[in-house]
Amino acid sequence: MDKIANPAPGFQRNPDKIITVEPYCGTVTVRAGDTVIASSAKAKVLTEAPYPAAFYIPFADIDFDKLSRTDHSTHCPYKGDASYWSVLPAGEAGKDAMWAYRQPFDEMNDIRDHGAFYASKVSIEAKPD
Repeated sequence: MDKIANPAPGFQRNPDKIITVEPYCGTVTVRAGDTVIASSAKAKVLTEAPYPAAFYIPFADIDFDKLSRTDHSTHCPYKGDASYWSVLPAGEAGKDAMWAYRQPFDEMNDIRDHGAFYASKVSIEAKPD
């Protein structure tokens, strides 16, 4: 077995923890009002109990011109350090509405270069194929 270069300390402490990342079969669209922020047929669904499932959208399918990087960050012992962006067309409600793990731990490498959005701050529509 290959040695993991950047293992997640959370999984080392809690090897029974389950986080799944699977392709979403359909299109995910993120809007602020009528403005499309992201739309992708290549989104992934991350499932981690007890949290609601989150759609991770490839950076290539996100309109970064409508976002502004913030200084906010958080740390997850399973995924790594998250960076945040505000959704500009959403105004104050869009503050820190998108997060991404730019350098996730090895176990979560499937979400590298993908962003996820808070459903409470933007509209997320998932249409299955």
